[in-house]
Amino acid sequence: MDSIVENLNYIVDRLSWQEIASTFIVLFAIIDILGSTPIFMSLKEEGRPVSAVKATLISWGLLAGFYFAGDAVLKLFNVDIASFAVAGSLIIFIVALEMLLDVEIFKFRGPLKEATLIPVVFPLIAGAGSFTTLLSLKAEYATVNIMIGLGLNMIFVYVVLKATEFIEKHISKSLIYVLRKFFGVILVAITVRLFTANLLPLIASFSK
Repeated sequence: MDSIVENLNYIVDRLSWQEIASTFIVLFAIIDILGSTPIFMSLKEEGRPVSAVKATLISWGLLAGFYFAGDAVLKLFNVDIASFAVAGSLIIFIVALEMLLDVEIFKFRGPLKEATLIPVVFPLIAGAGSFTTLLSLKAEYATVNIMIGLGLNMIFVYVVLKATEFIEKHISKSLIYVLRKFFGVILVAITVRLFTANLLPLIASFSK
């Protein structure tokens, strides 16, 4: 009983609203669930439904699991964070090209034609950017604050996924099309930043 009380006191002492807010904002920008809304609408039009509950829970589980075991998993396959981030940025770039050029490059079709796992959970929500960001925050913030910030983001993800039909009914298709192009450019920008930020360290590691 005493140990439980001590652990609770330790957690309370480590709580920081500043760290929670910082974690939430950084992950919110990386996940960019609002920017992906046009993709969810397009998937629905293609007959590839997205389960809000399943996508949220799986994403939450993957991100939390990677936070605690990410370093060990990557080392197991002899892959470093920089290599993982560069590979993930290429996947995001393909999604951005689909949005900008009105083409279908990513032709994965899972059971029942669902799009919940791919591309919604990965790489849109739980992608390389989210994974690398969590590992970066791990070196700066307390775990309890990061987990709360992540949880708040997942709640927001669920709300947006559930509201996709509402957004579709209340926003014109022309505006959705413009938003798709705009966020396609944003995704390209995120890809470039993620790619360049990790490519140079990767090349430097090879030259050693």
